[in-house]
Amino acid sequence: MRCMLLSTLLSLGQLLALTTSGGGFMLPCVSNRIMRTTTARVADFSSVRTKLRFTAAPIQLPPADHPTADSSRSLGKLQSFVVKSLMISYILSMCVALPVSLFPVYLLHKARFITKPQKEKISLQVGQFCSRWMMRLFPFARKRVIVDKDDENYKNPQPSIWVCNHISLLDIFFVLALDQKMRGKKRRPIKILYWKGLESNPITRLLFKMCGFIPVDMAANEHGAANEYDPKSFKQMLKSSKEAIKEGFDIGLLPEGQPNPTPEKGLQPIFTGAFTLAKMSRRPIQMIALYGLHNMWHPDTSIGMHCTARDMAVRVYPNGRLYDAAEEFAATFEAIVGYFGAHGEDIPDNELNMWLDGTMWKTELSRRAATRMELEDVDPAMEGAAALKRNEETEELSEI
Repeated sequence: MRCMLLSTLLSLGQLLALTTSGGGFMLPCVSNRIMRTTTARVADFSSVRTKLRFTAAPIQLPPADHPTADSSRSLGKLQSFVVKSLMISYILSMCVALPVSLFPVYLLHKARFITKPQKEKISLQVGQFCSRWMMRLFPFARKRVIVDKDDENYKNPQPSIWVCNHISLLDIFFVLALDQKMRGKKRRPIKILYWKGLESNPITRLLFKMCGFIPVDMAANEHGAANEYDPKSFKQMLKSSKEAIKEGFDIGLLPEGQPNPTPEKGLQPIFTGAFTLAKMSRRPIQMIALYGLHNMWHPDTSIGMHCTARDMAVRVYPNGRLYDAAEEFAATFEAIVGYFGAHGEDIPDNELNMWLDGTMWKTELSRRAATRMELEDVDPAMEGAAALKRNEETEELSEI
């Protein structure tokens, strides 16, 4: 019976693959237009790394399975077709599995046998279970999870704000499927902020509403274009976030606000709503980095489901902490997560350690202060030289 079901779904997936142009089959995924409280951002941290000389002793991270960039293996035409067929079959199976699995939970809540927080936590577990097992039935991706299992927050999870880059329309499915591997068996339930426009799709609307995910109202725009958000929706978003925190949920955000069409070039402009929520709730920010999913389902609709590779990686970074400034959070997120999203591997260990414990940011502030002092010293000297030259010219004219 299962073989018949798999065969039917695969055939339907192949038919859709042949009849869609440029990956036009679109099941909207979490675009998560995130709130912006400041536009502070450091423009080029790769140059910072080359200019700084590290003298501070970095903290030592526990041993981890460091990632290697093995996602460069490209697919042939037949392999690409098979991967695309499996991926579409996975999406179709989720369209069936989620409503069927969530309906009993809906009835229990409607009959008042379970509370609203219980409904949301159970629905999250159902969504994770469906995504995890459908990926096993339709293994279109080769998954690699890198986590420091000796990290204290992995062994004994504390209330946290989770931030992740956004590289594909598949992101939410992989976050659900790999959550246990990423955050451990003792992980806390999580609510993710998402773009309200995704509620136009009945499947995503069902999943997000049942899980109690938090909507943010933003204008529909092309991936890579500037975000246009509705400030009025932020008040409700903050209220919902505070309520979720009180109910024992962690909060998940995508600081880029939309899928990144060019992850190989680094991150899009970072919105620092995560910093605001962390400061408001006194919770540390934990970082997650995704790599490779855009090679299976690209956010650019002109590319779409043109599968060029099937390897993906997710990296969960240790030592979550509170940040002193929004700019510090944006700089750290871009330096660490942006590099992994582009290359599938970590920045050098000494830099990584210094970004994670805040030493790098303090060094950068010191460098900026020194640069300002040099400019301040140069300006009076230039003014003095200009004045001397003017005096000499005046004397020459008087002699004439």
